[in-house]
Amino acid sequence: MSLRRTALLGCVAFAVLACACARKPEEQRIRETVTAMQTAMEQANPRDFMAHVAPDFTGNEGSVDHDGLHNLLRAVVLRNEKIGVTLGPLDVELQGTRASVRVTATLTGGSGGLLPERGAIYAIRSAWRKEGSDWRCYSAAWEQKL
Repeated sequence: MSLRRTALLGCVAFAVLACACARKPEEQRIRETVTAMQTAMEQANPRDFMAHVAPDFTGNEGSVDHDGLHNLLRAVVLRNEKIGVTLGPLDVELQGTRASVRVTATLTGGSGGLLPERGAIYAIRSAWRKEGSDWRCYSAAWEQKL
């Protein structure tokens, strides 16, 4: 085998190895998905938020389904000119292709003035599953703390 061919094979092997190592850890992918959902709500875009929610979603022990959650988010957008979402630290626990996420979220809304007119703090527990290369929330429970 020529030196040139050996060097080329070495470069290809290195590139394949580098790509394999460059994959994001699953926990980071979940964190990025939660951040995308946060951004979607702050931009008053429930559709983008719902892109990360599984069609068979169930919330608060079955009291809210996928369509109900979408309607709830649309109502929040219609009621508030400006929406704020501040998340506390995410506690992510992976179990293979499933995960659970716990977070405290401060939600604010209002007409867009200097101070929000409404606000609440929620404790949120959510369950996730990997669908292809994406993570989707299939269950959640939230409780208002303040």
